[in-house]
Amino acid sequence: MSDQIKHECGIAFIRLLKPLSYYQEKYGTALYGLNKLYLLMEKQHNRGQDGAGIATIKLDMKPGSRYISRYRSMAQNAVADIFGYVQNKFVDIQNETPELMKDTEYLKQNVSFIGEVLLGHLRYGTHGKNSIENCHPFLRQNNWMTRNLVIAGNFNMTNVDELLEQLYELGQHPKEKADTVTVLEKIGHFLDDENQELFDEYKKDGLSNVEITHKISENLNIANILRRSAKDWDGGYTISGIVGNGDAFVLRDPSGIRPAFYYADDEIVVAASERPAIQTAFNVQIKQVKEIEPGHALIVKKDGTVTQEMYREPVEKRACSFERIYFSRGSDADIYKERKKLGDLLIPQVLSSVNNDLKNTVFSFIPNTAEVSFYGMVEGLHQHVREIQKDTLLNRKENLSDTELDELLSMSPRVEKLAIKDVKLRTFITQDADRGEMVAHVYDTTYGVIKNHTDTLVAVDDSIVRGTTLKQSIIKIIDRLHPKKIVIVSSAPQIRYPDCYGIDMSKMGQFVAFDAAIQLLKQRGMEHIIEEVYEKCKASLLLPKEEIVNHVKEIYRPFQQQEISDQIAKIITPQGTVAEVEVIYQTLHNLHLACPDHTGDWYFSGNYPTPGGNKVVNKAFVNWKEGNNQRAY
Repeated sequence: MSDQIKHECGIAFIRLLKPLSYYQEKYGTALYGLNKLYLLMEKQHNRGQDGAGIATIKLDMKPGSRYISRYRSMAQNAVADIFGYVQNKFVDIQNETPELMKDTEYLKQNVSFIGEVLLGHLRYGTHGKNSIENCHPFLRQNNWMTRNLVIAGNFNMTNVDELLEQLYELGQHPKEKADTVTVLEKIGHFLDDENQELFDEYKKDGLSNVEITHKISENLNIANILRRSAKDWDGGYTISGIVGNGDAFVLRDPSGIRPAFYYADDEIVVAASERPAIQTAFNVQIKQVKEIEPGHALIVKKDGTVTQEMYREPVEKRACSFERIYFSRGSDADIYKERKKLGDLLIPQVLSSVNNDLKNTVFSFIPNTAEVSFYGMVEGLHQHVREIQKDTLLNRKENLSDTELDELLSMSPRVEKLAIKDVKLRTFITQDADRGEMVAHVYDTTYGVIKNHTDTLVAVDDSIVRGTTLKQSIIKIIDRLHPKKIVIVSSAPQIRYPDCYGIDMSKMGQFVAFDAAIQLLKQRGMEHIIEEVYEKCKASLLLPKEEIVNHVKEIYRPFQQQEISDQIAKIITPQGTVAEVEVIYQTLHNLHLACPDHTGDWYFSGNYPTPGGNKVVNKAFVNWKEGNNQRAY
């Protein structure tokens, strides 16, 4: 993607179902769980590089023994920093009494982070303060084992104000206004309730407090706690939590917006945000890794019982399509195929743009995430060429000269790597006057493969958000190759609306498509639409979120997609560019053909899967109109 956007976040959950000695004997290490957690997190490092954290819980520890460990880091390589910190716990033992490294009972009693339940998190700080306190896992502590709670998640709630108000009504006073704190306290409140109800019930039966403690641990109803906690949540979320006694859960929102996968056998239960991470870490086949169903929670009780239970009625599944286009790793078999299909489906538009002149067209891509879509386009172009060759040979072979036949058989799309990202280049110690010049060199190019003022250059990007990098760097660089025309092709549709479920796209002014629509309205004397939409959006904010509709759609309604694309081309073309610049976007129809099981497309269509989304988009428009540079949720 030419414009970097951030995403929060990634989770890694492991529950060892056997005693630690089992893993020592079978795999030769007591650190089996920690090693696998490290792999799961490293294989998802794409999901968060602003911080990371882990927490572990030891089962059946004696009173007075530490059983919860947590460590968080904001180091540049946070995952490596965390596991370096954990590894240091074993250095002295390894050096002085190495035989104890095989004594799992000794390690469990004496070394932190050796536990049966493990939770890891990778964070992108999209909005909040980027401090260690904002890194997951979050911990709610209590002297009662079954009232301790650790959570980590990949989520955004659109109705934090409403949820905070509910906590105030319960008598709580959260320390800050953040959806993570709100979720932690909400679950924590009903965890306390469940504990108290069970305590009162067993007290009536005449059990001692020690007996009651064990009974509560056995009979905590995790699904019921989650039902009561999540009743009013509006957002996209995958949240994992561990209760102090070892009960654990991973829950997914009712629309299935955020991804969640799991694998379970008789040794282990594992969950993560991405399927290939599980496949790689545990060497299992794709069919063995399952999705957690929308509105369901994967629950692992302390005794090892594993169930998937519904905590909220699922609604229409609207899994995030941006996960398929950009965020998730392309090593997932289905995602790889979908990204190739996205490239293939763009071919008719591209061929029309270059007048079917493959001889004088060079195809390339904008590194690095657009590469798979580019492969799909190239494969489709080769198929297109074969069809031309077949048709010509079948219908005109008698009339072909030797020269024409040679030319026909040698026909092939011209494919080159032209844009090269210099990831080490930094725009340090620059002032406003020269920053643009420095940014222009974040990308470099390959010279000598374009025929001056003859060739058209087609460059595939996987999405265009702001268009800033295209304007400040990429188009400037490739225009130096002297192509006749530059065609920028986005494998995603036009991003028109903010996200509010975990992607760092929350402000209307960020989107070049929105900028283009506003410019067109002004150019055509339709400014009144802007004012009308502003009044409607502002009035809608007084309504219950369930009654709000997305009024921002009216900004785009007067225009065809191509009109907005043409205006975007003007916006992203730097002054002094010699080549003609055209922009082609994927259609919504083709997006759904390529990714049929991930229909969440609100950033393109404005069709939000939860009521809170409509409130957010209207609020974002009001903020833009009033010059308020804040997120809308």
